[in-house]
Amino acid sequence: MTDLEKQLGRIEPLHQEAAEQTRQHVDQLTKPLGSLGRLETLAVELAAMTGEAFPVVSPPGIIVFAADHGVATEGVSAYPQEVTAQMLLNLTHGGAGINVFARQIGALQKFVDVGVAVEVDAPGVCKKRIRAASGNILREAAMSREEAKRSIHIGVESAQEIVADGAKVLIVGEVGIGNTTASSAILSALTEADPDEIVGRGTGLTDEGWQRKKAVVREALALHRPDAADPIDVLAKVGGMEIGAMAGAILGAASRRVPVLLDGFIATVAALLAVRLQPKVADYLIAGHRSQEPGHAFVLKTLGKEPLLDLNLRLGEGSGAALAFPIIEASTRMVREMATFASAGVSDR
Repeated sequence: MTDLEKQLGRIEPLHQEAAEQTRQHVDQLTKPLGSLGRLETLAVELAAMTGEAFPVVSPPGIIVFAADHGVATEGVSAYPQEVTAQMLLNLTHGGAGINVFARQIGALQKFVDVGVAVEVDAPGVCKKRIRAASGNILREAAMSREEAKRSIHIGVESAQEIVADGAKVLIVGEVGIGNTTASSAILSALTEADPDEIVGRGTGLTDEGWQRKKAVVREALALHRPDAADPIDVLAKVGGMEIGAMAGAILGAASRRVPVLLDGFIATVAALLAVRLQPKVADYLIAGHRSQEPGHAFVLKTLGKEPLLDLNLRLGEGSGAALAFPIIEASTRMVREMATFASAGVSDR
């Protein structure tokens, strides 16, 4: 049995007893039945995930994985490839959007270089480099099968590290110029979705660039013919190292009964990869928001997830999930801190 197979086998079904205890407790709180709507169902879902009737979700842990994509040379992004390294450095300096939102919610933060084209030497960068950028999927496979497996392993390892540091919920984010192209190719390969329906403008492409991006995805899929029944094959042929790492981190969190709060399009495609590797992972996912990328609504529907927020976001980095986290925390505080009818001496009928 491989390390990946062992990891997949560690993911357990939801804890129904804890969920039922939470459900009964929520129904005794000083409010009309069901009056706090989705907060009530979230509390029950979190209990089922964690196995705790009174779950705690703070502090959250945020891991941002960084890698470059060879396909960036094909004009699929409005920004040049060197921006990936620059943004990784910005993350370590605390100046990125996700840094701001992470501070707001008191999150643990981890920044992992799995394949940035230009190596960044700075305190705060966790170097787990596989190679300097993936291959150009219009000309060659993104990576070898072994490199794809390694990206997943790095993600599992990174999740285990941040959970060991105390993270109670995991948020995964990414930086990598060209990664919406790779994510679109993965999604189309796994679901047979038409690239015309799911490929978006990413960082803000012109109409001409957008059409080029759709063509690149279509041509890459025709060239490599990834096997939808083999998620590792899909990741290796048309994916990206940070996408594989995010999928691995999601698997690693689920194996520890740690809920995963999903960010936007790229993170949710990584979640779909994880679910295709182990269907039970789906039970540990909460959709933080719906982004502007057309493929995001498609992959959320595929996973059967309804997002908490819809704010027209398209930044990535884990930012949308971080903004949704206070809703998750509110649901658990409701369970732990709100009085019951009996404790408050309030008549419930």
